[in-house]
Amino acid sequence: MMEKPMQITLGPLMFHWPPEQLAAFYEAIAAEPTIDRVYLGEVVCGKRSPLTEHALAAAAERLVDAGKAVVWSGLALPATVRDRKAVAALTQASDLIEINDVSAMLGRDGPFVAGPLLNAYNEGAVKELARRGCVRLCPNVELSLEAISKIAGFHPAMEIEFFAFGRLPLALSGRCYHARSHGLHKDGCQFVCDQDPDGMTLRSLEGEAFLAVNGVQTLSHGVQLVDVPARDLRAAGVTALRLSPHSGDMTAVARAFRAYADNRLSPCELAEDVRKAGAPGPFVNGYLRGEAGGESSRFG
Repeated sequence: MMEKPMQITLGPLMFHWPPEQLAAFYEAIAAEPTIDRVYLGEVVCGKRSPLTEHALAAAAERLVDAGKAVVWSGLALPATVRDRKAVAALTQASDLIEINDVSAMLGRDGPFVAGPLLNAYNEGAVKELARRGCVRLCPNVELSLEAISKIAGFHPAMEIEFFAFGRLPLALSGRCYHARSHGLHKDGCQFVCDQDPDGMTLRSLEGEAFLAVNGVQTLSHGVQLVDVPARDLRAAGVTALRLSPHSGDMTAVARAFRAYADNRLSPCELAEDVRKAGAPGPFVNGYLRGEAGGESSRFG
């Protein structure tokens, strides 16, 4: 029996891009046949939503017309009454949604994807998610491939979507780092996070780049890129590869991952193609091997 192809998905945009940039980006994504599913919605900062909701709604129409599956994603840290109302409204949708905060499960009566910002680090947690309607899991980025394999083994019906490309989402805060860096308060941030389309690099006292910030979010400075053959991911139960949007050529990134998933590119060749497409930082993949997340292989 022929093996089912691994899906290529595009995660929700974590950064604050202007509406015209969003429109151009998703128009290109709609025309790219290698991408099977696209997640839309603000997951980081609810203040941004009113500025981009019309552009995202229009993008959703284009993507559906192009034959893409579209899934709406919810906030990971609803901090205001407006945020909580937005999350509550999302839970009432009849279609598949992505949940990134546990509060969204309280009012959900339908299937959902557990996003990488929803903490689920072991088989017991995933069992509870499945009981509540979870049909697909994008595991937390800190989990090793071995841990993901164990979860998949305990829950063989659960689809596993691996975070395969992008700056790794690490933490969220009630404070806005971007506003603070510009001498502003969170309530009067002036949306300065739009000045850094891939996040703002943070440096240590020694001048070494080691993290990135995106409004209230902390990300890795390095960019996750898998360094094992695709067959190893498939053997671990992975059914889809998630690409996190960045300002480089994401259609080229998607094509490279399609070839990799089809065993037409080695990890080393994948790294070379993705590097040409543009990445905002060096490649890392330590978490995949159970090591420090900032470690990287030589893609041999």
